[in-house]
Amino acid sequence: MTDTSKQYNKVIDTCRSLFINKMKDYGSAWRILRLPSLTDQIFIKTQRIRGLQKNTERKINEDETSEFIGIINYSVMALIQLEKGVVEQPDMNLEEAIFEYDQKIAETKQLMEDKNHDYGEAWRDIRISSLTDLILQKLLRVKQIEDNQGKTLVSEGIDANYQDMINYAVFALIHLNEL
Repeated sequence: MTDTSKQYNKVIDTCRSLFINKMKDYGSAWRILRLPSLTDQIFIKTQRIRGLQKNTERKINEDETSEFIGIINYSVMALIQLEKGVVEQPDMNLEEAIFEYDQKIAETKQLMEDKNHDYGEAWRDIRISSLTDLILQKLLRVKQIEDNQGKTLVSEGIDANYQDMINYAVFALIHLNEL
């Protein structure tokens, strides 16, 4: 588990650095995005990953890494939006955004550690393509919950699905770093 925690932190450091740099470039323009828009951004990234995994020819010379990073960062943004709500104008400075980012990641990492304890690091035997499919499944669940205006009968909330997407994407990046 110690290795997993260190590997998790390394992946998140990369994602966080990109988030900070984009905040410096664009500010908190993402704060105007409604949840379905963030969900759709994650969907696009997941579909691209599936395409990269299926296609033998690539027209753009990139692997899945940048897309998994995008899934993590958009999912964090969605978690922040869930808590803070959508705004009409960017309203968050860099320090506030980093604080919120770190808070959401800490909660999500704790969830991973709790599940990892119970599941015995089963994710290490899961293929990257299966992690991609699990992210897509979580996305489709979120889209259905959004279409139901947030009402569920027995399901976890949207936040748990975004957290699972973050953790699956981190696992995929750990696997990619080991190749």
